[in-house]
Amino acid sequence: MSNQTITIVSGLPRSGTSMMMRILEAGGLSVLTDKVRRPDDDNPRGYYEFERVKQIETDKAWLPDAQGKVVKMISALLKHLPPDYEYRIVFMVREMAEILASQRKMLVNRGEPTDKVADEVMARMFTKHLAQIREWLASQPNVKVLYVDYNETIRDPTTQVELINGFFEHRLDTAAMQDVIEPGLYRQRHPQASD
Repeated sequence: MSNQTITIVSGLPRSGTSMMMRILEAGGLSVLTDKVRRPDDDNPRGYYEFERVKQIETDKAWLPDAQGKVVKMISALLKHLPPDYEYRIVFMVREMAEILASQRKMLVNRGEPTDKVADEVMARMFTKHLAQIREWLASQPNVKVLYVDYNETIRDPTTQVELINGFFEHRLDTAAMQDVIEPGLYRQRHPQASD
């Protein structure tokens, strides 16, 4: 893996992207974050965000600083990545009901309304978006993608960490990665989800 490659942790909001950033950092990768967004009850270990990512449609000047590092980016922004870099993307997937429950809880914690869009409508929008972004990613010659299941990472961290390590050419500290996976932070469980 070239030190010119930009590694991106992506997925829908509340899909486990912050957890994956922490896992990769523990494994030995450098993360690009400005720590502007502070930890809170929804993400007690931190958000690992870099604010300029949100402006990628108009501001790409930060990308050279991301080479050889890991940066977090929601999936809706991926299509704005310029084609003149190599990207390695760890894309988080999670039970849709859990994503929606987690988003609702976050809105409650912020005192914001939770009834602007019905869950059924949001689920359809997210499902359509995920299908489109998977198709787009598969068509990009400069992108390598690993899809990581959040629920499986909590249930079977050993197997998932090995898959992630393989994606990074077996150069990560897998013991340290497993140590930062905290099942206690898995709070918005699907009713049928098991430990």
